[in-house]
Amino acid sequence: MIASSHEHPGLLTDLYELTMAAAYFQTGKYQDRATFELSIRSLPAHRSFLLAAGLEQAVQYFEKFAYTAAEIDFLRQHPSFSTVRPEFFDYLASLRFTGNVWAVPEGTPVFAEEPLLRVTAPIIEAQIAETYLLSMITYQTTVASKAARMVRAAAGRGVVEFGTRRAHGPGAGTLAARASYIGGCLGTSNVLAGYSLGIPTYGTAAHSWIMAFEEEEEAFRKFASIYGSRAILLVDTYDAVEGVKKALRLGLPFRGVRLDSGNFAEASRVIRKLLDEGGRSDGVIMASGDLNEYSIGKLTEANAPIDLYGVGTDLVTSRDAPALSGVYKMVEIESGGQVRETAKFSEAKISYPGQKQICRFSENGQYARDVLALASESFPQGEPLLVPVIENGKRVRRAPSLEAIRDFASANLDHLPPEVQRLERAASYPVERSAGLKNLLESVRSQYLPQTAGLGSARKL
Repeated sequence: MIASSHEHPGLLTDLYELTMAAAYFQTGKYQDRATFELSIRSLPAHRSFLLAAGLEQAVQYFEKFAYTAAEIDFLRQHPSFSTVRPEFFDYLASLRFTGNVWAVPEGTPVFAEEPLLRVTAPIIEAQIAETYLLSMITYQTTVASKAARMVRAAAGRGVVEFGTRRAHGPGAGTLAARASYIGGCLGTSNVLAGYSLGIPTYGTAAHSWIMAFEEEEEAFRKFASIYGSRAILLVDTYDAVEGVKKALRLGLPFRGVRLDSGNFAEASRVIRKLLDEGGRSDGVIMASGDLNEYSIGKLTEANAPIDLYGVGTDLVTSRDAPALSGVYKMVEIESGGQVRETAKFSEAKISYPGQKQICRFSENGQYARDVLALASESFPQGEPLLVPVIENGKRVRRAPSLEAIRDFASANLDHLPPEVQRLERAASYPVERSAGLKNLLESVRSQYLPQTAGLGSARKL
């Protein structure tokens, strides 16, 4: 069985993070204190905003970060460390996260180049975390953002996440259930997510249930006899309209019916009429099968009488934008009582130096613009988005409930301008760079030639 990340947090990293750690140690750089920031370099073509998610798992990672004797023995025997001094492995035995973390709360809309997370710690502690943080935060942010788009497209109809079977592994399925709930989904089909995270779980039946019986009526009768008014009958194994007629003729108790294929708009109208005329106006209609925000949006525009959407593949894989250009860049390093702001100047991958803050400005109850600024700058009219979550290795911000995060996300999205939330031809949200940040970038840039770009200027503490 593949071990979970929380069982071996120190090993869930890329090898080069650890080879750098050993080199930092042997050169004495391990005493330097570095600041890294995690951001998304650019928004995907089909995204006008992102919804931050994954912070709680990041905090848990830092809380559990450590190396066991068996893990250290594994590294000691690795060929890459054959020339590393034994003292490095002794150092790993007592290594814990002792730094500070500032982050944007989960459920916050964010945009390109804005730091979702800022880590300040002894350089080895901050460096090794890169792989885990990028993986966890960018994946959950991807799914939460996709879910938010689907929920907005559904315009009040419920959306349920059905995607674990299509996720890139069962673990990803559970994380997707969490992120999609933050994004506004009613719940998930993933039972483990219900058990471990308290997310409401939903389920109906598969076509195999219907096909297991010689007669469709018998399958309906047996299912309804067990689940009664909670039963949602899968009616399109053979013919959806005929399936609904059979269920009505049998006089079965059921909550509603599910369509898994076909022309959802046309079929839902016929079925809605059948249910209403059959005295089942309370019966819900659920649709599932290769749905995304665009198809849901079209059904909403057509006023299709669908009450619930079950969405799988396109949600948990975010098929149109399956990965974010997440980066984790050093922006500052303190060594020997001096601080150097650092930046990268290679073409198309420029990074801004210095510890940063996002200040969000509102007008008439809506978010109007963000200013990406140095953390030392003050903007009294703006709301600072990054808040402290870990200080000196200890959590200082109590984790909100998943329900509270979901409500927070919904309220935040309500404050985004409607033109920014459009599925197609969405307006760009304004993100400005402060004068202080621009000046620092130019100051750092001016002091270094291209072949030494990535270093920074020094100033006394």
